Amino acid sequence: MERVEFTQEMKKDYTILVPDMLPVHFSLLMNAFELHGYHMEVLKNDGANVVNAGLQYVHNDTCYPALLVIGQFIDALQSGRYDLHRVALMITQTGGGCRASNYIHLLRKALDKAGFGYIPVISLNPAGLEKNSGFSFTPSMLIEALYSVLYGDVLMLLKNQAEPYEIEAGSTMRLVNRWVDALTAQFKKNVALPVIRFKRNLCAIARDFEALPRRQEEKIKVGIVGEIYVKYSAMGNNHLEQFLLDQGCEVNVPGLMGFLAYCVEVRIDDIDLYGGSRKSRWLLNRAMDVVTHFEKVIARCIRENSRYQPAELFRTSKAHLNGLLGYGCKMGEGWLLPSEMVELIESGVNNIVCVQPFGCLPNHIVGKGPIHALRERYPLANIVPIDYDPSATRVNQENRLKLMLSVAKENLAEQRQAQ
Repeated sequence: MERVEFTQEMKKDYTILVPDMLPVHFSLLMNAFELHGYHMEVLKNDGANVVNAGLQYVHNDTCYPALLVIGQFIDALQSGRYDLHRVALMITQTGGGCRASNYIHLLRKALDKAGFGYIPVISLNPAGLEKNSGFSFTPSMLIEALYSVLYGDVLMLLKNQAEPYEIEAGSTMRLVNRWVDALTAQFKKNVALPVIRFKRNLCAIARDFEALPRRQEEKIKVGIVGEIYVKYSAMGNNHLEQFLLDQGCEVNVPGLMGFLAYCVEVRIDDIDLYGGSRKSRWLLNRAMDVVTHFEKVIARCIRENSRYQPAELFRTSKAHLNGLLGYGCKMGEGWLLPSEMVELIESGVNNIVCVQPFGCLPNHIVGKGPIHALRERYPLANIVPIDYDPSATRVNQENRLKLMLSVAKENLAEQRQAQ
């Protein structure tokens, strides 16, 4: 099957479809790409049609995230909403041990089977696995992408801490959308503007969230960790965040920057464990110094301008593992997954949902494996692993979540009595 390349001529009038995962981050990223002449659209189709399309065109032994992503593409193309000769698809390739590196080949096979083999697929990857003459990263695009992730993490963190307590329904999301528009306008005016104004913007964002009218009440705090797609995608986790909000919880989800930092950190760990170039290690450590700098700036702006709690520094949360899992364990989400659990517990979030998609064996190992040791170290840890696959019923998932919340309520009542 011959690959169809996305060319310079296609850039002018093609719409590039992107699977949904992180709504706030992707809004910023897509807006940034639009400024460089790419017409982007994040897909919002959901439900049984997406799952059925995935089951029809992808082998059902394939991991659940691949089935959903490919199913969402196929369902969108079959919807009649798009000019099929003026549309392209974009998908990431990790380049690591995860089968996500092969999603692009599964997607092309599925497109060919569905009669869409002429539609180009763009690989978004950091390792140069595939190139398209019509799509390439410029230095300014990379800068915009980095700051989009940073701003997205901040907006997601503050939204998650504000939304459960809002007095006026929808006020938190309106504020998030206002800042997405404001940051996009800054990029449009001058690519350097959101960079120059980074600290000023962060402080203004924190003050705006601080000014939101809030109910003064105590809610059960629940963290979400797990495989990256199912952790963030509402479609992938059956709208888990909304379910927990409806149950009266405050939801906490670690940011995307932590995952990107982890991808750098494991390369340093590889050199330490197995040997490698000193120069590469030095450069990777300087990259991590930049990450730590950003984390400190963000944390300081949030603390000085609001009552909200910033995320812990990445390397601090890594140190909290303290032998729980070896740093050579890097398949799936590797040691990052239990590290995020520890980070949540150390910040007072003892109730954790660990989302596990079908087909990702490493994720099940690093997700479920450390739970016993975590409970021994943290007696109040209330962790529930939830499996997601085409045959898993939403009712069963929600019943397990309600059982976890009932334990959380008992623990909260006991803590109040002890005070």
